[in-house]
Amino acid sequence: MVKKDNTAESQGSGEPVSRPRPMEVLREARAQFAELTGLTPESVTTFEQTEDGWSLEIEVLELARVPDTMSLMASYEVELDPQGQLTGYRRLHRYERGRADARRSGGGR
Repeated sequence: MVKKDNTAESQGSGEPVSRPRPMEVLREARAQFAELTGLTPESVTTFEQTEDGWSLEIEVLELARVPDTMSLMASYEVELDPQGQLTGYRRLHRYERGRADARRSGGGR
């Protein structure tokens, strides 16, 4: 469970509502994603607070191969509510671990 410590006003009631710290959201998001998908996050490449909660992009190993540079990796977009509970995810793309991502490295030829 996400520990809550920051406060904000709840919608309409005027009572304070606890908000989790960003690091707590990040840890909980990785754990929830792993539990739902069975995939272990290797890294988080983006992480930001949005109007609807939180958004992050997680990279995972989808298929191990030998040599390791041929293993299939994938990036997933993960959405969370303001309290850090996972509300959805989707795979953005798959790629071989040893290949540069032309989409992020300034464009390919």
